[in-house]
Amino acid sequence: MTDPSSDPLGALLDLPGVADAVAAARAAVDGLLGHRVLRRRSAEVTAESALRGARASADLEGAGMELERLRGQLMHGQAVTAASKDPRQSQLVANAVRLHADLGAVLPAFRSSPRQALARLHVLAAADLGVEPDELGRPRPSAEVAARLDGLCSLLLAPTAAPAVVVAGVVHGELLALRAFGTANGLVARAAARLVLVERGLDPKAVSAPEVGFAELDAAARRAAHGHGNPVEHGTYEEMVEHYVSGGPEGVARWLVHCAEAVALGAREGLAVCEAILRAS
Repeated sequence: MTDPSSDPLGALLDLPGVADAVAAARAAVDGLLGHRVLRRRSAEVTAESALRGARASADLEGAGMELERLRGQLMHGQAVTAASKDPRQSQLVANAVRLHADLGAVLPAFRSSPRQALARLHVLAAADLGVEPDELGRPRPSAEVAARLDGLCSLLLAPTAAPAVVVAGVVHGELLALRAFGTANGLVARAAARLVLVERGLDPKAVSAPEVGFAELDAAARRAAHGHGNPVEHGTYEEMVEHYVSGGPEGVARWLVHCAEAVALGAREGLAVCEAILRAS
């Protein structure tokens, strides 16, 4: 049993609303994992969920692209070209796709050497974005960044009673708060959070798409802010990150609940993928 006094992540489950949100997320993912399509065709679901997650993660970086446009370009071996024709946006989308496609290869290092795995994630996320070659995979040269990154990696290697959703939320929030790398921190943070969910057994086959959940919650908040659609409980993605960074325990709780809701929505997206495969068979 993990000693509560040495388990700072485990204590986060006691923050207001977190336990209920985490339980709901777990139930949603369990519902997805029970879908009959996964008995024989889980690899197809994993691939499609990775594609949808990559597109959504790029969208959160401001590099929006329609899913079918992206799928068509990839199927025909074409270069990824966003509708805006902006080369940087197109490269962000391409990098997100490559990053998500390679997560399985990064997983073993993430289990044993998270610092090394994070460096690999950054190499994949930031390639061809104008980053100097010797800066790829290297955190920003800051004593604070180095100390907090070491602390985060130590937490990932330490035993904890915290559920995967909580650990993923902390990893996600810390990497965004730190801006550990010079660029593409959002892509890295969301990919690392997905690895936590896989590595800690919540979604071992990576068939959900939590990035889609974050993008949906962000879009709903933006619509509500402009007087369109129903009011929403949470703010935009950037606002929720700011709660984590500077909102104290209440802000951390709001962020973790937000993360749990994104995980639940990501499970719903995985179910949609399963149903689409079932209809096509």
